[in-house]
Amino acid sequence: MKLVIIFNFLFFSLTNLITIAQNKSLINQDLKSEIQDIKTNLHSLQNENIELKNELLNLKKKFKFTNDTIEKLRTIILKNNINLEERTRQLSIKIDTAEHIFNFKINRIDQSVSKNTIYGIIAISILLIFISFIYLFVRKHQIYDTKQINEKLVETKKSLEEEFIKHYMKQTEFMESILELVQQKNPSRQTATTDEPDHSLALKLANEINTMERNLSLMDSSIKGYKQLIRSIERLKDNLNAHGYEILDLLNKDYHHGLPVIIVNSYPDQNLEKGKEIISKILIPAVRYNDKLIQTAQIEVNVGV
Repeated sequence: MKLVIIFNFLFFSLTNLITIAQNKSLINQDLKSEIQDIKTNLHSLQNENIELKNELLNLKKKFKFTNDTIEKLRTIILKNNINLEERTRQLSIKIDTAEHIFNFKINRIDQSVSKNTIYGIIAISILLIFISFIYLFVRKHQIYDTKQINEKLVETKKSLEEEFIKHYMKQTEFMESILELVQQKNPSRQTATTDEPDHSLALKLANEINTMERNLSLMDSSIKGYKQLIRSIERLKDNLNAHGYEILDLLNKDYHHGLPVIIVNSYPDQNLEKGKEIISKILIPAVRYNDKLIQTAQIEVNVGV
């Protein structure tokens, strides 16, 4: 009986040992499989880590290159700003100098024209006295006829008008050179600042153009140089228009409230319909810059009675 019990115990123990050994073998296989998976994952993570390190290194290089580029651009912008300020300052000096020269030469031209006008009046007065004497002499002695005297007057008037046109041609040539400075002045200053551009030179040119047109309207269009002077004046006006300046055409237009004008004088006119008002003379022109009024006209009007 004891032997049977011992045998059974040994058999049971052996069976358990075999089962445990089998289970241990299975566990070892599972552990080896898991360890292999872990090694594989670890190797993959190591590769990803190397790639991330390389990407980080490239990003650092790109960031450094970007910073260097930004610093270079800042240096270039700073130099450009300094150069722009210096060029603006030099251009302002040139423009101011040119404006002084322009005013000086305009004054000289005005003085020259004024002197020539005085001399012309004196010459015409003397000529008229002389012609009157000749006329009386002719009447008494029947030597000259009225036609010859009239021709002499016409020739004298023509000569004086040609002289005026020569002076105005010189003036337009100088004004064209000044207009080039106006063309440089406003764009440069608008680049450097948002302030309203300086219109003084442009307005000076507009006033001179108006004066010349007013005097030309009193002359004979067949005078030598008349058409050439008209073209020069139109070219000046076109250049002003190209840079935003517009001289309003108001001469011989109907006057009505709302026009950008100041009436300086008004004269009765029996040839007009009663109450009708016509702008007969422009003393100072109305000027717009980019459709904004910068100078109000001063005018004379004829009023129908």
